[in-house]
Amino acid sequence: MTPHPSAGPAIEFDHVSFSLNGRPLLRDLTLSVDHGETLVLLGRSGSGKTTTLKLINGLRLPTQGTVRVGGQATTEWDLIRLRRGIGYVIQDGGLFPHFTVERNIALVPTIEGWNHERVQARVRELLTLVGLNVNLASRYPSELSGGQRQRVGVARALAADPPILILDEAFGALDPITRSEMQKEFRALQQRMQKAVIFVTHDLREALLLADRIALMEDGRLIVNLTAAEFTKSEHPLVRAYMEAFSGPTNSR
Repeated sequence: MTPHPSAGPAIEFDHVSFSLNGRPLLRDLTLSVDHGETLVLLGRSGSGKTTTLKLINGLRLPTQGTVRVGGQATTEWDLIRLRRGIGYVIQDGGLFPHFTVERNIALVPTIEGWNHERVQARVRELLTLVGLNVNLASRYPSELSGGQRQRVGVARALAADPPILILDEAFGALDPITRSEMQKEFRALQQRMQKAVIFVTHDLREALLLADRIALMEDGRLIVNLTAAEFTKSEHPLVRAYMEAFSGPTNSR
């Protein structure tokens, strides 16, 4: 069983709290993500964003409350099956340095038992999809630029066509021009793929570009959960602080 689309939300947090060594990292989080929706978790370092991601793919289990993926609590999932149904992208792609590009992308389909021809066709398809030359398939990550490694990371996350993608500061290590290119390309990809996406960032510009909804977090708590358009108009003090930092106090009205 994999977390394929169900009638309800793709991902649900139902009054979820998480503590580590007695320290609360997430406090009473209630939140959901629908199929085809991109939710951006926005907040400063230590606000609970990455902990939230780890609760989705079972790297953490809730101290209180329930996390559901595909309508089933993560505590009831076979965690290996759960993780294979979720594409995960981190900074710099998180690639295996001793694997070629092709082998990195092919990892999950190969584990899933796809035949060689199908795997090779999928690798070529995905390299083209993320804007890379198929001739890069035989190269190693060290032979690629940062932007190329990030594209390969996205391709690997999409390899087995998972219904859910989670991205943790995925473009944060890129130079500004490459980062902007990746943001625009990812937005176009999502419009075609219609995955359930959770994207973690501390960058408001990135959040406003990519999000259908923005969940602003602070000190392990959900502060607001708004559409991107609603977010820019919110009068919540923390939202206003973000908007002023983004556009400058003279332009924030």
